[in-house]
Formats: sequence, C-alpha cells, structure tokens
Amino acid sequence: MHAADSQVTLLLQAMRKGDASAADKLMPLVYKELHRLAKSYMRRERTDHTLQPTALINEAYLRLAYDAVDWQNRQHFVAVAANVMRRLLVDHARTRQAEMRGGDLQRVELNEEIAISAKHSGEVLALHEALNLLAEVNTRQAKVVELRYFAGLSVEEIAGILNVSPRTVKSDWALARVWLFNEIQRSRASKLDKQGT
Repeated sequence: MHAADSQVTLLLQAMRKGDASAADKLMPLVYKELHRLAKSYMRRERTDHTLQPTALINEAYLRLAYDAVDWQNRQHFVAVAANVMRRLLVDHARTRQAEMRGGDLQRVELNEEIAISAKHSGEVLALHEALNLLAEVNTRQAKVVELRYFAGLSVEEIAGILNVSPRTVKSDWALARVWLFNEIQRSRASKLDKQGT
C-alpha cells in the first residue's frame, strides 16, 4: 500500500468516527481520482449537459464525505464515488425528462438538439434500469459494468477493488454487456408493445 493510500484510509476511518476535519483533509488526496471519474462519466453525456465535472465531483463528495459509511480503504471510496456519480447523472436525466414533459411549464421550440438530448436521457435511464436488474441477478457483474463503463477504470483496477482476478473481470464484463443489451432490447420492445395497444 502506498503512503498516500494509507493516509486516505486513515482519514476515511476518522470520518467514520465523526472527525469533521478529516473530510477537508481527504479532498486534496482524492480530487485527482474523482476528477478522472467525473470526466469519464461526462464523456458519455451529451455535449450541452448542464452539469460539469467539477459540479459532479462536488455534489458526489458532499454525499460521500458526510454519510456514515464504514469506509474500508481508498478503493472502496472510489467504488462508492463511481456509484454516487452514476446516480447523480441518472437523477439529472430524470429531472430533464420530467421538464421535457412539462414539469417546468416552459415553452420551448422543438429542434434537433433537444430531440437528441431527450433520446440520450432515455438511454441513460434505460441503462440504469437494466443495470439495477443485473445487480439483482449478479451483483459483481453489475459492479464491473459500473466501474468499467461509467468510472472508466481498467480491468486491473477493478480486479483490485473487487478482489478478483483480471480474468474474472473480463469474463464478467463480457457476460454483463450481453445481458444488458438483451435486457434493454426487451424493455424497449415491451414499451413499444404497450404504446401500440
């Protein structure tokens, strides 16, 4: 374990015990890694997204630093951060879709940019729903997808976080992608059937 890793682990343990100053000391040590995660997530979002990586980091960090989580180490913190960032983006997509259905009661002219954004929000939600279903079937495969696709971590980094071999991560990644594709297709077909009746 690197000195920085052990320092992060000590600060996480202090946070768990209620040391408010530990959260402030932790941020500079994990900011670079959180920024890499946020940039990875934002690369998959539409170009006109109103949420920027820094805002995503700040919102995620506020949720992480002040929750009573039994932090194990830096890898555990990063894995939970990836999950929180994904959920923030899903919440943002849901809010955007609600607004597009009249939730904010603003009239806007329809143009291609809005249509593309709406489609993308739907894709984010479809993947989120399928990933939640996969988590019920195979938690580890769902975690591999989250860390690989959303957080942009390497196979080796994921293997370290999940305490499995890189070969297992590759296998889980391949199986999960097929499962998610099939589930998203099934869900879309089901929704189209419901709209047709």
